Amino acid sequence: MRYRLMSSVAVVLLVALAIAASASACSGAQRVRTETALAEALVSDEQSQQIGKQVHDELDKQGVRYVRDAAVTGYVGDIAARLFALAKKDRGGVDYHAHVIDEPNQVNAFATPGGHLYLYSGLLLEADNEAEVAGVLGHEAGHVMGRHVERAMVNAYGLQALLAMAVGKNPSLGEQLAASIVGTGVMRAHSRSEEIEADEYGARYLSRLNYDPRAMITFFEKLAAKEGKSSRGLAWLRTHPVAQERIENLRRYIRHNQLGGSVLGQDKHRQTRQRLGGSGS
Repeated sequence: MRYRLMSSVAVVLLVALAIAASASACSGAQRVRTETALAEALVSDEQSQQIGKQVHDELDKQGVRYVRDAAVTGYVGDIAARLFALAKKDRGGVDYHAHVIDEPNQVNAFATPGGHLYLYSGLLLEADNEAEVAGVLGHEAGHVMGRHVERAMVNAYGLQALLAMAVGKNPSLGEQLAASIVGTGVMRAHSRSEEIEADEYGARYLSRLNYDPRAMITFFEKLAAKEGKSSRGLAWLRTHPVAQERIENLRRYIRHNQLGGSVLGQDKHRQTRQRLGGSGS
């Protein structure tokens, strides 16, 4: 046991040294790969799951309300379950969950460590079809796949603190991280590279489920066009800025990888919007 622990520490330190040695010379893509490897070494899937549970508990303490309508949660849960089956093939060490927050005036979604995806009811009202909803969920799953929150934790807290947590010397840090994620981390804007990586995961997942992956593009374009004009708060744009570069990258990615899919899924989505009090049109 002690040997395995020392081996894990050695791996972490080697990765840290690799970052320090190549920080000034490596390309953006190489830096992302290195930071992701460091996040994986410092924050295990088990620790990610524990932090995700603590984040969920913290949200409960803050009085976050969830949609209780079984038809709405069942609709989102069905989409999420099929996405999660694909996500488990990419990262099987976490237990995925989908939650629908009862905030009809907020268009937002976010992911936390441990595979927890949160979707606001306002986003369901803003989307026109099931494929757009699946695109958002797939995108958020992409943030989990890329360990984007864990990477942010490494940058925010540093190697020493997370190494202490990794080897069990600072178990209370997980609670501190959870409180910090709820306070600031959930709503932080993702980097350009993180958004593009999450977009590409989402497009792949949609195509594999026979959804039209171009639904992600139509949803992004619609939100960008409505910014500052919609009666609903487009909070998702603040944490996931939709630049034209992202849209063009998605078009290229879908075309280059020949991603297909034809399902939009309007009927169930229309019924869901009606149950949430939307027009359903």
